[in-house]
Amino acid sequence: MRNKRAWVARAVVFALTMSMASLAWSAGGGGGGGGGGGGAEFAPADPDYQAAMAAVKKEDWKQVVERMGAYAQRNPGSADAWNELGHAWRRLGDLDNAFKHYDKALKIDPKHKGAREYLGEAYLQIGDLARAEEELKALDRLCFLPCEEYTDLKDKIRRYKAAKPVAAK
Repeated sequence: MRNKRAWVARAVVFALTMSMASLAWSAGGGGGGGGGGGGAEFAPADPDYQAAMAAVKKEDWKQVVERMGAYAQRNPGSADAWNELGHAWRRLGDLDNAFKHYDKALKIDPKHKGAREYLGEAYLQIGDLARAEEELKALDRLCFLPCEEYTDLKDKIRRYKAAKPVAAK
């Protein structure tokens, strides 16, 4: 009986350890989909990628397009790169290019939380609340616990609704 309890205790500790490691991996960007892509600890050492991410912090969207565009051409399978390009184009006001790049990101990784959040924000920019709410639902399914992308988009939808006058009946 004592051996069985010890075995069960070790199995529980192992399962909890693996669960925590999995959560840490996905929260740290290892799952490939934060608001702006993966976490810094997983960022490629590529100089164009690094320069683009520095430009994101400075909100230099033209530089993001130039440097991340170069990176994406060399790494077309990077959902993070296409997501950041969509983000930059959206911030520059070119929603056609933004939607095109978010689409590329989501074709590579349909579970990319950052692309889902930013796509929802783009839908709000064009006044498509229903599609923004669909992206919020997708994030709700993707986030085991409430994640930053879900919380941010939910808040933006709440503010969007508060700013819109209610139609007279």
